[in-house]
Amino acid sequence: MKRFSFLSIALLLFINANAQVQSNKKTLTNEEIWGKNYFGSKSISGLNPMNDGKSYSSIYTDPTSKKKYILAYNYATGAVLDTILKEEDLQIKLPNEIVQVKLESYSFSNDEKQLILSTDAESIYRRSTKEICYIYNRANKSLQNLSDYGKQQFATFSPDGLNIAFARNNNIYIRNIATRAETKITEDGEWEQIINGGTDWVNEEEFAFTRAFFWSPDSKKIAYYKFDESHVKRFSMTQYGALYPSEYQYKYPKAGEANAKVSIHIYHLNTQETIPVEIGLDTTQYIPRIKWTNQANALCVLRLNRHQDQLDYLLVNALTGKSNVLLTEKNNTYIDINDNLYFLKNNNAFIISSEKDGFNHLYLYDMKGRLINQITKGNWDVTEFYGLNNNESKLYFQAAKVNAMQREIYAIGLDGKGIQKLTKNIGTNTAKFSTGCAYFINFYSNANTPNFISLHDQTGKEIRVLEENKTLKDKLNDYALSKKEFLIIPGADNTPLNAWMIKPLDFDVNKKYPVFMFLYGGPGSQQVTDAWGAANYLWYQMLASKGYIVVCVDNRGTGARGAAFKKSTFLQLGKLEIEDQINAAKWLGNQSYVDASRIGIQGWSFGGYMSSLAITKGADYFKMAIAVAPVTNWKYYDSIYTERYLHSPNENKSGYEDNSPINFVDKIKGKYLIIHGTADDNVHFQNSADMVNAMIKANKKFESAYYPNKNHSIAGGNTRLHLYNLMTDFILTNL
Repeated sequence: MKRFSFLSIALLLFINANAQVQSNKKTLTNEEIWGKNYFGSKSISGLNPMNDGKSYSSIYTDPTSKKKYILAYNYATGAVLDTILKEEDLQIKLPNEIVQVKLESYSFSNDEKQLILSTDAESIYRRSTKEICYIYNRANKSLQNLSDYGKQQFATFSPDGLNIAFARNNNIYIRNIATRAETKITEDGEWEQIINGGTDWVNEEEFAFTRAFFWSPDSKKIAYYKFDESHVKRFSMTQYGALYPSEYQYKYPKAGEANAKVSIHIYHLNTQETIPVEIGLDTTQYIPRIKWTNQANALCVLRLNRHQDQLDYLLVNALTGKSNVLLTEKNNTYIDINDNLYFLKNNNAFIISSEKDGFNHLYLYDMKGRLINQITKGNWDVTEFYGLNNNESKLYFQAAKVNAMQREIYAIGLDGKGIQKLTKNIGTNTAKFSTGCAYFINFYSNANTPNFISLHDQTGKEIRVLEENKTLKDKLNDYALSKKEFLIIPGADNTPLNAWMIKPLDFDVNKKYPVFMFLYGGPGSQQVTDAWGAANYLWYQMLASKGYIVVCVDNRGTGARGAAFKKSTFLQLGKLEIEDQINAAKWLGNQSYVDASRIGIQGWSFGGYMSSLAITKGADYFKMAIAVAPVTNWKYYDSIYTERYLHSPNENKSGYEDNSPINFVDKIKGKYLIIHGTADDNVHFQNSADMVNAMIKANKKFESAYYPNKNHSIAGGNTRLHLYNLMTDFILTNL
């Protein structure tokens, strides 16, 4: 007979009691996660820092009356300082009726005396919208519509608050607020031909900007983009629902195909003259950013060659349009574009971020392009630049300094000295700073804890808690949840790869479990972060409760581990990534608690591409794969993204053919489910349709699902619930 110590008996009693507590808890359902949004995490959005640096504004909805207000709050105390406007006062008098204007979003003039109110927003693509805008005057509480001639885009006050510029139907207009005069400053805008003041599809998607005009600091000039997409090929999508389906067409340049020709122009309000900017003769180049310096006649234009390995900073004389190269950066792979260009108020220097020393860091240059100093240094990446304090002696940034999976907020002197960590919580910290950076609101979470939002001063001292998500935490306590654990899994070349794992709550090391892997894996991305994962996290918990180990691995090519790690996949996109995922599956299969014959994988977009490679190139290791909205042939995807990593198909034939899953369908052995929205303007339904054709030709079994009129997000109504029920059933049946 075995003898038990008092400690052993106590431990057994504790384990049994804990198991009993967990057995009394609820299990998650898709209806709760995807249908009811029962586990929504509260956040704070729509905060506008005010000019005084001591207050901010936001939209407040009274929980009882549902009335909306824009209120100004004191950062330090949270006290309401002012009621900027009431929605009930937003009325427009027409000849036969009074129209109540809804309060949806707003922006201030520079002096904060006027607001643009945007309502009835209509989505165009991922980032672009058009809306009806109104002008609100705080002094006399007057309200007037911005224009009588249709919805507007990108309405923006001039710095002096006298005019508003906006785009409509591919042209740019200026509205004089006092006189209501509306001046059309471009005349050649035309659908599918010329775009003024906005971006074409591919620049919006891949360079992440939509407004393409910018006021000069003295309010006397507007610099704007003109995109000539007349020679760009159209892509067509069928829209279902009517007796006769309709066709939607738009210009979409695929890899190796012609892009829109971009030019930059400066309109002078006083003379009504438009001056072309000298940006060079190469019509294939990109202009990913333009930005005015603090000088009224000096515009900075960023010029990027089509290979995206040379970036020129051009300094433009706004009076003549002449330019000179201020700074050039070259890279042997590619250069990522960001918004980290900042001109100091004294007009003698500017800040950029660059990966030129192997990690993303901040640099200070003078206005002749000479390096003053590297501000941040080390084997870690700056992940976001927030700004400078009032006297511009100290700047604030987010970094993955401790490890790639976490984020902290830091302050450092402009001279690169005195770095200080401002956040204490271990996990992911994201900041929103006040004007002048005296305060910041910190959005914190970790892998197993939802948003905790708090206010801090510039030293990092916590002043007050804004939102702790107690209601959500209490709900989660009612459910049987496992802890997400972090681990290291070797890649194909034994490079250590970051990973997380969720085990069944009753995990027994002596049993063997099926493994469900989730991935994205695209360049610079991350899925393995110490941050709250919202609905997907809960779906993985639901799968764990059904007896699956859920695992996610960030392969080579992902972010926050320096340029060499991220750019190792250059010209061979998909090759090293899938080798790493296959090796991860092999490593998992060698663990005593894993059933190596039951490993499945799922991903969306680039992740769908990867899961398609897993069931083809990795057919010996993956029993099942789900691909949602996958790229199946890189020739089908857009020019800017694809050529950044692969160059063109003519230059790199093997890079395209050797790593597109459509070319390897003959290897499929396991169960494969491919899903797509038919109105996906990003990764076209063509990818899945042609993948299906290839599988039919190879006589391979598969399952497929399509969502009519749904775009890349496959959402709206019951769509997400239906989708996740579909994927859950496929996993339970085939894994």
